[in-house]
Amino acid sequence: MPTLSRRSFLASSAALVAAPAVWTRADAAEGEVIVVGAGAAGIAAARRIAAAGRPVRILEASSRIGGRCATDTKIFGVPFDLGAHWIHNPDVNPVLAATGPGGFDISPVPRATSLRVGPRKARDAELETFLAASLKTRRAMTDLGKPKTDFPANRLLPKDLGDWQATMEFLLGPLATGRDLKDISAFEMARAPDRDDSFCRQGYGSLLAKLVSGINVQLGSAVDAIYWGHNLAIDTPKGNMLARAVILTVSPEVLSSDAIDFIPPLPKRVFDAAQKLTLGSYDHIAFEIPGNPLDLQKDDIVYEQATGTRTAALLANVGGTNMHLVEVAGSFGKELAAKGDAAMIDFGTEWLSSVFGANVRGKIKRSHATNWNADPLVRGAMYAPRIGDAEARKILLEPLGGKVWLAGEALHDTQWGTVTGAWESGVRAADAVLRRAGGPVDDGLSVYRGKKRKKK
Repeated sequence: MPTLSRRSFLASSAALVAAPAVWTRADAAEGEVIVVGAGAAGIAAARRIAAAGRPVRILEASSRIGGRCATDTKIFGVPFDLGAHWIHNPDVNPVLAATGPGGFDISPVPRATSLRVGPRKARDAELETFLAASLKTRRAMTDLGKPKTDFPANRLLPKDLGDWQATMEFLLGPLATGRDLKDISAFEMARAPDRDDSFCRQGYGSLLAKLVSGINVQLGSAVDAIYWGHNLAIDTPKGNMLARAVILTVSPEVLSSDAIDFIPPLPKRVFDAAQKLTLGSYDHIAFEIPGNPLDLQKDDIVYEQATGTRTAALLANVGGTNMHLVEVAGSFGKELAAKGDAAMIDFGTEWLSSVFGANVRGKIKRSHATNWNADPLVRGAMYAPRIGDAEARKILLEPLGGKVWLAGEALHDTQWGTVTGAWESGVRAADAVLRRAGGPVDDGLSVYRGKKRKKK
């Protein structure tokens, strides 16, 4: 059981004399809904609450908005998406729909792919073989048959991929989901929708940040404790506050850590569920390479004929700039990130040299590596479901004492690992809060439910 500081004791005492735990229409408009986290899920939830006329506030532990969807313009002097970059299915993307027309340049991912075999371009016959293998593999990923039990997704791969086996495993596993294909549930992989991708020239994070306009956001406001006994209170380094409801958008990795104290502690089943939903690994190793010595187009995507898991992909001339992103992910990306930024940049340089020739080393000006696994506010990059995760998700969708709701991309049934999944999860959590408050909800999205526990 966590010990109570004087500040925590005061917050706990205040919670005991707060308004009734069950909302009524009469008192629902009186206190704030507190949203913890200013990522896609938190912004979506806060906008939904505000649109219903309820007071809402976002508490964000970091100094910026966006969570894992954030754009930096200082490192290279151009928009650099530190995390999420791919805008999935732009025609139906809820973030784009909320942004509205104008202000951002959205362009589709190039249909053509640059393919390398060692330090040279793939020959026409090799490219045809790759495209045929890719089409065959994508079709196979939805061909489950009628198995009675779940199994690893890599068992869906065709047996005749030959030299392209490792590349296909990388594209559909680490590059698409942040997790090795052998560690992903075949059932859940087959349910995931197809993705038609686009980019935003100004950065996906910049687009998302626009949507927080008009919402009360407190940056640098980490939540130390949540008191969810008879009433509800939040403890932060900047002070304590009462809340009508809390929408908590931290990652499962953070939820199962000691980062936030829950008083009373989280129920064991909820704590165990949070521990099960671990995040995968995905990072950008960014290079400034002026003059286009790689002879690639704007937003060109480059794959290699991989021989194992030690591989990467390249997004070149991002948004028409001199910035190039070497993408590393999955178990190899996690091992590499654990060695630190220098090791990541060394690998990125080595990989570029191996596919474009040694001369590329002398063309690099500036470099930077992200490391989401080392970020204490996230502790990973994105979620992809393993066998048995579905039950854990259901547990985390239940509200804690009818007062605290969880939201985030890891809790979406089909859009896991995406900004879309985070956004829709936030909307659903907000709708559940509004229903509890007696507020109108008219979009038909299902309500999330559940309970929790704290690590001892």
